[in-house]
Amino acid sequence: MHTPYRPFRLNVGFIVHEEVGYNREFPFAFDEILLEDVTLRAFEGQAVIGRTPQGLIVQAHFEAVTVLECVRCLASFDYRLRLDMAEMYAFNKKSVSESGLLLPEDAHIDLQPLIREYALLALPISPICKPDCKGLCPLCGEDLNQNDCGHQPVTRESPFSALKDLLGE
Repeated sequence: MHTPYRPFRLNVGFIVHEEVGYNREFPFAFDEILLEDVTLRAFEGQAVIGRTPQGLIVQAHFEAVTVLECVRCLASFDYRLRLDMAEMYAFNKKSVSESGLLLPEDAHIDLQPLIREYALLALPISPICKPDCKGLCPLCGEDLNQNDCGHQPVTRESPFSALKDLLGE
């Protein structure tokens, strides 16, 4: 049902002519897939497309791995994405949901823009390679996860440091 050059484009015309409640499952598995500016490896999952009175509902679950850069130590690391989607492709403009998706006249829907959008939303704003990442030394730039450079952390005088004296710390 999907073509190699546009792997997420599906012909769903036959579902349109089925009874309300009909579902069809579309499995996906790719070693690596490029979605414009997002590269996903070990991509797998499935989309279930069902017929409703208003249109076609797409419910999907995908998992993949992408490479991110840690904001603390700048090292690249693998990050596992889990994408759960639920979108409606309406039959006509009266039934369009807030997502604004309308079933094209040729009854071919392309899930790639949706998958890319959900993948971008699933990425952390400040990715960290591991919870105890020590980051880089602010003086020499040494990766503190690899080596201890011997520099002491710079302590700045806080305007609230006088409160510590009141607490007896």
